[in-house]
Amino acid sequence: MRSEIFAPGVLDGQVALVTGGGTGLGKATALELALCGARVVIAGRREEVLEQAVAEIGQSIDPGGEGAVGTGTGRGEVGWVAGDVREAAGARRLVQDALERHGRLDVLVNNAGGQYFTPAELIAAKGWRAVWRLNVDGLMNMAEAAFELAFEQARAGTVVNVTLSPHHGMPGMAHSGAARATVEALTRELAVRWRDAGVAVVAVAAGHFETEVLAKYPDSVRAGAARSVPLQRLGRAQEHAWLVALLASPLGSAFSGSTVTLDGARDNWAGPWPPPGLADEAGEVPQEERRGG
Repeated sequence: MRSEIFAPGVLDGQVALVTGGGTGLGKATALELALCGARVVIAGRREEVLEQAVAEIGQSIDPGGEGAVGTGTGRGEVGWVAGDVREAAGARRLVQDALERHGRLDVLVNNAGGQYFTPAELIAAKGWRAVWRLNVDGLMNMAEAAFELAFEQARAGTVVNVTLSPHHGMPGMAHSGAARATVEALTRELAVRWRDAGVAVVAVAAGHFETEVLAKYPDSVRAGAARSVPLQRLGRAQEHAWLVALLASPLGSAFSGSTVTLDGARDNWAGPWPPPGLADEAGEVPQEERRGG
């Protein structure tokens, strides 16, 4: 199996590290990068999820084979490593693992992220810190580790920061909106800081996508998600993966410092809040039930 849209072997010889690669958009991205010929390492905190993801990706790219696919002159493959991006030492271990396995690192996809649904006035300090540590601190830990351990010496590299589009605010997830806007600002800053080292830094602002991750949100949120997209459908994970693969290609450096929005024109949406179907009978926006209190 090969990529549906890219030339065979476009990423031959490249090594990519994808955080949050065990589920959703991260898993789809790892598959597409491998189909383009890259050697991919997916990272996350749950070993069993990563193992399952690698097995699924391997079956997709090489049914009945060994989890690798020939594309052009190279050979795409996927492996996994468990770790926590929220700690600087943990991020460095993830980068070092990729270097020890493959001898190089060319692309870092900062895909790990998360949030929970609640009105802004009910966001607890603990919840705010948790969202910030994962979406901002984790991203910076990984970017700096990749630069210091791999990109600076190679005088080349690409960082793709995957975020959610915060461009009209994120009602119901204000803590995440603040973090995601910060990611876009950091992308611009890092692109300037590292340009002389030949490193490109790009952000992808994603809209609503049909993934298993969406299933954790309240029923009314899921039902209304597609209606808030002018395209009138949710994005497909494969479409997101295609964009990341494009940014990982030689063309990616031309986007350095930019935020590329992929949201079915959701940034163009305007209307009353909350949108029809989101609030309950009392007019309240529902809260997401969180594990661990």
